[in-house]
Amino acid sequence: MSERNYEVGYGKPPRHSRFRTGEPSANPRGRPRKNMTALLVEGLNKKVTVTENGRRRKVTLREAITSQLINQSASADLRATKMLLDLIKDAERQTAAAAAAAAPDPAPPFTKADEEVVEQLIERLRHQILTEMKAAEASRETTQAEPAPPAEE
Repeated sequence: MSERNYEVGYGKPPRHSRFRTGEPSANPRGRPRKNMTALLVEGLNKKVTVTENGRRRKVTLREAITSQLINQSASADLRATKMLLDLIKDAERQTAAAAAAAAPDPAPPFTKADEEVVEQLIERLRHQILTEMKAAEASRETTQAEPAPPAEE
């Protein structure tokens, strides 16, 4: 088949735009694989059929494992009890960390407007104190200038 007779179409790209031999492709690592966390979550969220009290119901694998662990722990299995306590501690730690992360940052004690109001209040108080001090000083001077009236017996 020569260049002229080559038919371009679905699955047949033009030869000039194909990848050359030895040339790196646009996706050298291939399709990305799922990580361990994604695989674990996917596996634990699968539904399984469980018989409880003579009735069949579908629950997630995560729920089934948890209920088995709780039942074994209740029947005095020490390994199951330790595993359950470790899971409880981890869950509490994660809950506390999430609550701390979700809590809003504490607001600054004063905003700019608050600081301006405080400055104005300080200036007013300072002015009032100075006027009171001047008035007290003036009244002291007038009382010292006037002789004290004689004491009557």
